[in-house]
Amino acid sequence: MAASHEVVIVGGGLVGASLAIALDRIGVDTALVEATPAGALPPVFDQRNLSFAEASVNALTALGVMQKLRAPTGPIRRIHVSRMRELGRVILDAAAYGRETFGQVVVARDFGEALEARLLECWRLSRYRPARFAGFVAASGSRGRVMRIEDDAGSRLIAARLVVAADGTRSGVRADLGIAARESSYDQILFVARVRTGRPPDGIAYERFGNDGPTALLPRGDRHFGVVHAVAAHEADAVAMLDESGFLQRLQMVFGWRAGRFLACGPRNAYPAIRLVAERTIAPGAVLVGNAAQTLHPIGAQGFNLGLRDALTLAELVDGEGIDAIDDGLLQRYAQRRSEDRARTLAFSDGLARLTANDAPFASAVRALGLFAADRMPALQASLVGGAMGFRGDVPALCRSGDVR
Repeated sequence: MAASHEVVIVGGGLVGASLAIALDRIGVDTALVEATPAGALPPVFDQRNLSFAEASVNALTALGVMQKLRAPTGPIRRIHVSRMRELGRVILDAAAYGRETFGQVVVARDFGEALEARLLECWRLSRYRPARFAGFVAASGSRGRVMRIEDDAGSRLIAARLVVAADGTRSGVRADLGIAARESSYDQILFVARVRTGRPPDGIAYERFGNDGPTALLPRGDRHFGVVHAVAAHEADAVAMLDESGFLQRLQMVFGWRAGRFLACGPRNAYPAIRLVAERTIAPGAVLVGNAAQTLHPIGAQGFNLGLRDALTLAELVDGEGIDAIDDGLLQRYAQRRSEDRARTLAFSDGLARLTANDAPFASAVRALGLFAADRMPALQASLVGGAMGFRGDVPALCRSGDVR
């Protein structure tokens, strides 16, 4: 006999856990299949620095997650964009748009602990952990889907009206559904760390472009910056071998003196920069969200914010139409609602990553013109600000209002 739930989410990372909380909030019988055992956090909750757009902050506050953060967040009040050895720069100021901030910087581990604290309050939620998705099984005449999971006790079946793939870039659910994905590499490795500078963070987030990719400096809440430094893939081993002093000198050369002298650096982690786009995000009785649907270059900090909007749109439709509406086009309406935001964010992220790392002379001229225009044309700047804050396309209601009902 299979256990049965209205919704089963495979993957307990940032997006999967957030969706579980959103569904529990509206009374949906939900299960979460997690690879990590109780008492431990998934590997994604490490020292990476997450930049939450204002839309995400609104929604996570409504879901009761931001209130669970024990460490201070870093407000983003201004955004400074420039490129090495080129003229032009853009400075965006939240106050100019009647906002206190554009968003907040949160350490991934702190966010994981806050999500776990909130998940423990979800009384409609069932958690299978540690467990892994082992494939779908045929279930003649049943509505929804039946999956097999494997855990310490062996294997078991779980039935669901809706299965949500939130299991990341290498999604096993996506593969078992037969949904193809287009993948490309940026030939960049991203080094992530916490750094201390001679000038403590004052609410400015920096994005500095170069031929090998961007270097972002994000104001954390602990008087440090979070750095994301892209290097060409063929140089990654040499950069990884640098001692602390050598790595700081490299950052200083790339970034300049806008934040003062780089003084200290914590442990460094490295990740490849890739782009993966699923050819479709829905299948009968199943939907892809977050990195399982699309994995973005981290430039502009769009990835998690886009995935959270996936999750919240799905929860909003289930709340408004009921779980049985899955048989009456709910998933098609989900895909339609997400299409504009997804397409525009994918295009923005990929275009920015490729244009800013292109060292061809024509690209330099285009960048200089673009930076000049963005710094002096209010309409263009307003469009950039809206996207940076997460207000792009058909935005879920929780992102707009932060309603805490």
